[in-house]
Amino acid sequence: MRSYSETAPAGPLRAVVEVTWRAHAGTTPHTQRVLPDGCMDLLLSGDRLVVAGPDTTAHLAASPAGGVTTGLRFRPGALPALLGVPADELRDRRAPLADVLDPGRRRLLRPTPAGDDGDGAWLARLALALHAAAVDDRTPTRLPHPALRALAGGMSAAELADRLGVTGRTLHRRCVATLGYGPAVARRVLRFRAAAALLYDGVSPAAVAARTGYADQPHLSREVRALAGVSPASLAPRTASPDVAATAGEATSGERVRGQVQANRSSDEPSGSATVA
Repeated sequence: MRSYSETAPAGPLRAVVEVTWRAHAGTTPHTQRVLPDGCMDLLLSGDRLVVAGPDTTAHLAASPAGGVTTGLRFRPGALPALLGVPADELRDRRAPLADVLDPGRRRLLRPTPAGDDGDGAWLARLALALHAAAVDDRTPTRLPHPALRALAGGMSAAELADRLGVTGRTLHRRCVATLGYGPAVARRVLRFRAAAALLYDGVSPAAVAARTGYADQPHLSREVRALAGVSPASLAPRTASPDVAATAGEATSGERVRGQVQANRSSDEPSGSATVA
């Protein structure tokens, strides 16, 4: 039986990590629809240590029968400074961590554990080591939480740049380097993240559209389909979605979305409520 669990980070990691999560594929192969959320993850599956870059559309992640994946989900904009790599170089990619790190950071890698319940603790130690080594002038400081909230609420790039006291060009460079895309795409992804969480909580699409700043329900539907590849109804709890179920090999979309939404349920970035992995 498929399972998913998460734990909140402790100590210094709380500033950069939203959750540590663990997913077990169960007795049959499983494909998970991972929704764009502005975050980046470190993933450990068997002996494979991978960086999941910022997504602009849904990513289908396949796991073999019995496969176990443990991950650290980093707050929006936090991981690039630890890696020493601009986020846009990893946009819509899954890359081996050893290929991403420069030689100075690569020395922090140690043999990966043998796939037991200690995977999360091992990833946490690695993240702490990367955090301690993160002195890199090439990666701009990530946007503060209020700026992310403002983007999620629909604030224009020009107004946000003015509030931050920077030029529009500087804001664009900062967003691309830390989030993986410019302010316009960041606004779409962060607003979608808040909307998807509300849809999972059972809020009607019309109410979600009004609460998250979409022009109307059709606008919400177009954005959900563009970013998630499914309809808003597919993100609601306990709602069957034959087209997605066939792709993901799942009985209901409610089961699928539960694992996605819970992965960030303890996060306050950027919507202040549940978010979507």
